Formats: sequence, structure tokens, C-alpha cells
Amino acid sequence: MTPILTAQMAHRRGVTFWGQWLSAMTLVNLLLMLLVQMRVGSLTPEYRVLIILTVLGSVPIYSLMQVYHKRHGLLVGLSRLLAGWLVLLSVLITIAFVTQTSALFSRQVIIVWAVAGFLVQAASFLPLHYFARLYSRIVFNERRSVIIGTCPTAHELAKKLSSPNRALLLGFIAAKEHHGPAPSILPLLGHVDDIRELITRMEVRRVYIVLPMAEAATIEALYIDLLDMNVDVVWIPDFGSMVLLNHSISEIERMPAIYLNESLLTSHPGSLFCKDLLERSLAAMALILLGPLLLCVALAVKLTSPGPVLFKQNRHGCDGQVIMVWKFRSMRVHDDGEVRQATRNDDRITPLGRFLRRSSIDELPQLFNVLFGQMALVGPRPHAVTHNIYYTGKVRAYMARHRLKPGITGLAQITGHRGETETLEKMQLRVAQDLNYINHWSLWLDIKILLKTPFTLFSKNIY
Repeated sequence: MTPILTAQMAHRRGVTFWGQWLSAMTLVNLLLMLLVQMRVGSLTPEYRVLIILTVLGSVPIYSLMQVYHKRHGLLVGLSRLLAGWLVLLSVLITIAFVTQTSALFSRQVIIVWAVAGFLVQAASFLPLHYFARLYSRIVFNERRSVIIGTCPTAHELAKKLSSPNRALLLGFIAAKEHHGPAPSILPLLGHVDDIRELITRMEVRRVYIVLPMAEAATIEALYIDLLDMNVDVVWIPDFGSMVLLNHSISEIERMPAIYLNESLLTSHPGSLFCKDLLERSLAAMALILLGPLLLCVALAVKLTSPGPVLFKQNRHGCDGQVIMVWKFRSMRVHDDGEVRQATRNDDRITPLGRFLRRSSIDELPQLFNVLFGQMALVGPRPHAVTHNIYYTGKVRAYMARHRLKPGITGLAQITGHRGETETLEKMQLRVAQDLNYINHWSLWLDIKILLKTPFTLFSKNIY
């Protein structure tokens, strides 16, 4: 996880978002009205409601998916536009299904609108996205900047700021005697004692202070010294080896506050509500579609080995609460109370169970856990309570992975960390991916994980 603490509030919708959104919604709804006029003859009440829901639903969905983020390249922007449009269509279809109004709409109109709607949005996106990036480059990226500090965090910041369409970064300024290797990305411009002369000579407009917390006195003195230099001063705290989880900057009664470890449930309640609503809807539809398969698997488990069809086990859920997780039983019933991970050639696994585990079909009953709100489709995988107790003191920030609902699949699973964790190092790598997911969570990331999950089935690490 990056040690850099975000030095800005969460991305806010600005002129570029509203301009592109207004253009897209105008074209999409004009297209719908044209199709309805051609096919139906008049804009009936149900289509008026569809237009209203499209407009209202697109704002939070496109915002959460960062559809119009000006820092994205063209292909990334188009892919996010497609993903946002598909999510919006899924929500509209779910509403029509729940309210039993789908029969009121012309299928031909809806299908053509769904396909052509993306095309007209893409057509308006291309020029507007270009001008949004041009506007950003002109307004924000002409500030000549320097970084005070040469620590690893300063180098990481330099890499991010040196990318295309970012600030005009000139180089580093050492805060104390520099004995390490010369910076490889940008030149070392001088020492902090010469900061005033450097700012004047190089026409610096912004200064990033990236120093360890132990140098608080130096940071304060620098800030006081720079106040009358007419430059922007940005402090990027260097927390070194601290594990930051979903960190952010905020205010408490006009006092600056740095959240080092905040639950997504409190920092992004609206986003989590959308995630929960979408995943429960998908789980319900999946259970309906996969119902025959679930019945066949249940019958096969019952006929091939004695014991219950379902294996139920206590596991930690959101914020460490204990939940009951369901799976199809893949092992023979045994009497000892010890909870052990399955291993390669484990004699407890039944022949059918081995196939169920390799294909992850044994996890399908967890769709009920998602439907009941105990789990998510995407999130850190829940481990047995006994395993959590064992690893808590051995893996750093192990229980921090429970700051949101556990998932059926997750970032760790699509990055090669499925299956047995027979060594401490493997568990550390899995936990690192779980924390990475929490720190970078978005609906877009969830969609990417869901799309990549089928390609990880039948992994050689699963047994």
C-alpha cells in the first residue's frame, strides 16, 4: 500500500463532469423520445418515468464510476462510460422487474436505445473529454513545483506528478544534508536553506513538503518561512511504515483531521449503499438463474457421501462480527473439532467435492449470504474464526481486512492468491491484496474483479 496520504478531499464533481453529463443525458433522452415516437407514436407515461429515472440514476452511478474523470485516458474513459451505462441499465431493468412494469415497454425500442445510447454518449464524450483535459492542463498544470524532501515517499510523489498532464515538477530540495544516491527521476536542486533564492530564481509556484513526522519542527519553520513567498504550500505527511487504511483528509468543527483508518461504511455510505443494492439484486437474479444447478448439486452431494448437503461455519464478517457462512459440503464428515485448511491430496475431500472446490461451485450457497446482507459478491474472503485468531498476532493489520463485508471473490483471488496459505508469507501476500482492495475500492474495481473471476476458476492452487 502506498504510504502517501491523499492531500486533498475526495474528488468532487465539477464543471467538466456536469458539462459532459448534461450533453450525454440530453442526447440519450432525445434518442429515446425519437425511438418512442417512431415505434409507439407518442411519449406514454412509462417512458416519461424512464427518462426521469435515467437522469436521476446516472448522476450517482457515473460519479461513483468516475466516468468523466479528466485524468483518465481516452480508452479508460470510454471503458468507464460503457461500465457506467451498463450499471445504469441494470438498475433500470431491476426496477422494471421488481415493479412488474417491463411488459409496458417495447423491447425493440429498449434494445436499440441501450445500444445506440452508448454510441451517442461516446460520440459526445470524445471531443468533450479532449477539451476537459486541455482545460485542466491550462488551468492546473502550469504551476512550477518543487518537492522538499528526498525520502521514498517524496520519490513516489515525484513519479505520480511527473506523469503526463500533471504539474510541471522541477526537482527535489533536500531538507538536510543529502548523503544518499542522487534522485533518479528529477534533479536535486539544492538545500532547504536556499529555498527563498530557489523559489525566486526558478519562478516556483507550488512547494510540496514531504518530510517524516519526526521533523515536525522543520515542517513548521518551513511553512512559516514560505507564507510570505506567494507560493502554494502542500504538506504530504510521510508516515513511513504505518499501515494506512482508507485514509482521508477532513474537518471536525473546522479543525483539520487526518483519518488514518476509516471504515468504508462511514466514509462512503452512499457508495456502500449502491454496492449493497446492486450486489443483492445480482445475487437474487443469480439464485433464480442457477436454481436448477443448485438443486442438482445438492442432490449429488447427498447421494455420493453421508452427511448434510451444506457445510456451515462461523466466520468473521464486517467489523469482526461473527456470521454463518454456507458452502456445499465437499469433505467427509469427521468428529474432531480441529479446523484445518484443505491441502493437496487431502483425504477428507470427496471425489465430487474435489470438483466442486476446483470449480468454486461449492461457494454458490454464499449467494444466500449476499442476499441476506452478511456478505458481498466482492470483498476479502472470510477465513475461519480459528484461523483469524491464529494469524492476528502474526500478520500485520490482519483483522483490518474486516472493515467491510467479506466477499465470494476478491482482489486477492484474481491476483493468484487463492487456495491454501500453508506459509506465513502467502497469508501476508493475500492480506496485502485485501488491504489494497479496501484502499482503492470503487464500483468500477468490483466490476473488473467480477469479470476476471471466471478466468481464475480451476486454478492449480485450488484443491
